[in-house]
Amino acid sequence: MTARIYRPAKNAMQSGRGKSKNWLLVFEPSEAKSIDPLMGYTSSTDMNAQIKLKFETLEEAESYAQRKGLDYTVQNPHDSTPKKVAYSDNFRSDRKAPWTH
Repeated sequence: MTARIYRPAKNAMQSGRGKSKNWLLVFEPSEAKSIDPLMGYTSSTDMNAQIKLKFETLEEAESYAQRKGLDYTVQNPHDSTPKKVAYSDNFRSDRKAPWTH
């Protein structure tokens, strides 16, 4: 079984950072999902696809995977760099483009 350890990104629809501080251990799918021909539902017989384990630190997640003998990969988080912008920058005289509404 192969597992993936990652920290989820911030929700694009919210300004907060909720549910993005913990590290998740998720098992990679061992088989492809199948589509039910009658109803069109997507299903799988892989029960490990339903498991998401939360850890507070990366070290805890890695030690769990090592204790259980799991092959794992770590995806480093991509933290965005906030741009420091002030309201007064809208009215600067040295703007590259004219300010319009």
